[in-house]
Amino acid sequence: MTRPIIDFHCHIADTMCFPPSFRDGVVANMELALRAKGVPIPREKVARMHDGTLNDPSCDELVAQMDEAGIDEAVLLVPDFTYALRDGSHTIEEILEHHKKVVDHYPGRFRVFAGVDPRWGADGLALFERSITEFGFDGLKLYPPCGYRLSDDILYPFYELCAQYGLPVLTHIGATSPVLDFEAALPIHIDRPARDFPTVDFVLAHGSVHYPDECAMLCNNRPNIYIDVSGFEANGVPGLNALFRKGINHKILFGTDWPIFRLQGRQSDFLTRLLTEEAFPPEMTETERDLFFHGNAARLLGKHKVKNPEKGS
Repeated sequence: MTRPIIDFHCHIADTMCFPPSFRDGVVANMELALRAKGVPIPREKVARMHDGTLNDPSCDELVAQMDEAGIDEAVLLVPDFTYALRDGSHTIEEILEHHKKVVDHYPGRFRVFAGVDPRWGADGLALFERSITEFGFDGLKLYPPCGYRLSDDILYPFYELCAQYGLPVLTHIGATSPVLDFEAALPIHIDRPARDFPTVDFVLAHGSVHYPDECAMLCNNRPNIYIDVSGFEANGVPGLNALFRKGINHKILFGTDWPIFRLQGRQSDFLTRLLTEEAFPPEMTETERDLFFHGNAARLLGKHKVKNPEKGS
């Protein structure tokens, strides 16, 4: 594939970003799924398999797989679990500072959307603004299953900063580790802030997998709501094909959710699946494919009003 590609949904593969209680819930679901398929693997072994995917703190393996797959740039998302789950090894400030080190080590390869739980109050808001003005990060990452809704007033100061600095907001929607709250992650909760902040772009992550019809409805009717397709690996490409037929290809962003699906293959494998399993309808034009892989993401990222002073711009 020769077209430029931006992966709009990745994470640093390290346990510092995912507390033990979060990982334990994921492992429990993995074990149950394997048993249902007739593969009774002990939970301890499943845990070792899962934690084995979280062994790339400097993103060296991620960059190698990006190069192999022809992915030019990736957005690293930082969900803040540190308020809801207190068993993590690092503070959210330490996690954000680590992301800055990775960005500096691989210039031009990564953007970062900083997540700060709004319940940290004024200190959390100041940390988010610092991530913009000092670290040069490019957006806000929200994780409502931690215990807040996208429409909560407590988030409005964060949205105001995003409007001020020209930053997009990407939010998790749908299921996650069973230790967290799924109801809080319904996509309809984005409707109020999207109306109240018309200059801010909002991205519904996993929109081809969780609540795809509701996500498409919001995308169709709110000019500033977008969808990323991360998680498509779980259900195959038919959901993508259906999404591409809804007339919103100017609103859909490519994403892989690295490292969540490392046990299923490499980044190049997932790109190959898009081409060989007929993810794209025959009527989807090359221009629309370019928008999916690069153009839509570049448009959202190009509105940033603060440049990283260390890059001299």
